[in-house]
Amino acid sequence: MIRIQNIKAPLTADLTTIKQLAAAKMNISAKEILECRLVKKAVDARRKNDIHYVCTVACRLKNEKNIYFDKDIEPAPDEEVYTLPRKTTALPPVVIGTGPVGMLAGLALTEAGLKPLLLERGRDVERRKADVDAFWQSGNLDIVSNVQFGEGGAGTFSDGKLATGIKKDQYTRKVLEEFVAAGAPEEILYLAKPHIGTDKLVKMVKNIRRKIENLGGKYLFEHKVTGFVVQDDVLKALKIEKPDGTQDEIACEKAILAIGHSARDTFEILYQQGVKIEQKPFAVGARIEHRQSLINKAQYGKEKVAFLGAADYKLAVHLPNGRSAYTFCMCPGGRVVAAASETGRVVTNGMSAYARDEENANAALLVGVGTEDFASKHPLAGMYFQRKIEERAFAVGGGNYNAPAQLVGDFLNNRKSKRFGEVKPSYRPDVSLSAISEVLPENITETLRAAIVEMDKKLHGFATPDAVLTAPETRSSSPIRIVRDETGQSNLKGLYPCGEGAGYAGGITSAAADGLKTAEALVKSLKD
Repeated sequence: MIRIQNIKAPLTADLTTIKQLAAAKMNISAKEILECRLVKKAVDARRKNDIHYVCTVACRLKNEKNIYFDKDIEPAPDEEVYTLPRKTTALPPVVIGTGPVGMLAGLALTEAGLKPLLLERGRDVERRKADVDAFWQSGNLDIVSNVQFGEGGAGTFSDGKLATGIKKDQYTRKVLEEFVAAGAPEEILYLAKPHIGTDKLVKMVKNIRRKIENLGGKYLFEHKVTGFVVQDDVLKALKIEKPDGTQDEIACEKAILAIGHSARDTFEILYQQGVKIEQKPFAVGARIEHRQSLINKAQYGKEKVAFLGAADYKLAVHLPNGRSAYTFCMCPGGRVVAAASETGRVVTNGMSAYARDEENANAALLVGVGTEDFASKHPLAGMYFQRKIEERAFAVGGGNYNAPAQLVGDFLNNRKSKRFGEVKPSYRPDVSLSAISEVLPENITETLRAAIVEMDKKLHGFATPDAVLTAPETRSSSPIRIVRDETGQSNLKGLYPCGEGAGYAGGITSAAADGLKTAEALVKSLKD
């Protein structure tokens, strides 16, 4: 295969057109190309009067001998394939958690001939969706089944962004291919900024479960791990709380810990049982919400561009006070959602459907916090820092899971908002007009004010007075790192911490890839 990159293509281009452009770049006829596959497709909107795609393709030719190689035309690199050796074990390995990490780890274990048991503290995705919808409508939180807990993990109720900063290799390719097999659009294999959308994620999660079960895996929902039975620093069993509240034990010598960044009670159990945990920097802030038409105009030069969907953005600034701020998890054509998982605490997040066709755009506007910001050196101090902010938000919002909200213009001028303007907040159950400074620490608030002004210089309209801030956003990443060694295990042998909750990933793709790597480490530890 030959790889041809930097192919400039019009927004109307289909694969046939792109194939012709690739042939022209190689100075051959399109008939000489036997096979053409899109590898990457990105929008270039730097010049508003010349918005186009930049593509990379891999082609198989009738004759490669006369092709002149240069920086844009070169032999396609060999692709490694993710495979695991077949193994057997007396006790089935256990996967704790069924988010992206747990699903891909469970799938890999079944393909290795093992029959893992997947434990999920929440409910299956169908019932979970009903529970989440009920919370958004009524404000009645179910601590068993919510945006954080349940089959599919927190990523199920998000934009489903799959772009990642980690290396593109056999692990990331395996993740994307499994997602496509489960019902994701095939375009995620080549788009520079792939996304799935909540509406498609729910179906995908169910299809992955069916595949795991067909290969011999087993799911147990509403089964929460409450402790670990240990002998000589080696895992022997898991203590479980069943749906009816009764306690049980499951014999287990190999467990993948895929609990996500919000399993705070499990963090405390791990700490109490001597599992080594370290503090980790993360970020906190608020969701900022604009009209999607404003973002489109800022990025594309007009409110709507044919063949392009809702525009996105990614901003970062370094400020004179030494802190940095950035946008994260930007959801074009989406909404801000209630993402609480603990009683008496308010949390926000963002989500979009695949079509990204709602009126507003939103993103997390975050400030980095380090261990120096925490109240102590305790390994869980960052978690307690998050909780304190969420508790203040609950009180400021009215004690009913309404989120505190403030217009950007009022926030910048340090005054409470009296009414909303052009941007109508999308958060449900509802918002309460408040001062964000009553929720976030002063140094975070002041950094956000400075960041909004600086970001407006990069994205015109970002500081528009009618934009809405909804707080707080505290769950962008885990506040801890569960230490693991070169074999992938914690100091409790047999326990394999991985993914975002353990502090080793930062999104759906990287988390799922880490699940595959951890499954590989577990399989390699087994005797032939």
